[in-house]
Amino acid sequence: MTGPIFHMIPDAPKPVAPYSHVVEQDGWLFVTGQLATDPAEDAQPLPEGIEAQTAKVMDNLQHALRGAGASLADVVCVRVYLTQFDRDYAAMSTLYASYFPPDRLPARTTVGVTGLARGGIVEIDMIAKR
Repeated sequence: MTGPIFHMIPDAPKPVAPYSHVVEQDGWLFVTGQLATDPAEDAQPLPEGIEAQTAKVMDNLQHALRGAGASLADVVCVRVYLTQFDRDYAAMSTLYASYFPPDRLPARTTVGVTGLARGGIVEIDMIAKR
């Protein structure tokens, strides 16, 4: 067993707080929650609506996973945070499901929260096993 590896992924979004994009321990990858920020231009406003933000969040998570040598196929657990749970749950879930084969859906928890950084309406983090 070795100590943890703290990955800062060059093409992933700029952190909005002090954290690593991915922390790796013995093949387990703990991917920090991502918002719908633009990795190329952090000052850009977040996209409007749950579908646009969910798609951007999933894209940002894929950047982080790729940077650590993994993909969505390696994801075993997901946590989703929504600021407007009742309004956005169904639409977010429909789009989210399109990223995974129907017979390989990760375990998932979705919770309603009172606020997210940068005014986001969705944040998603992941655990993967390489």
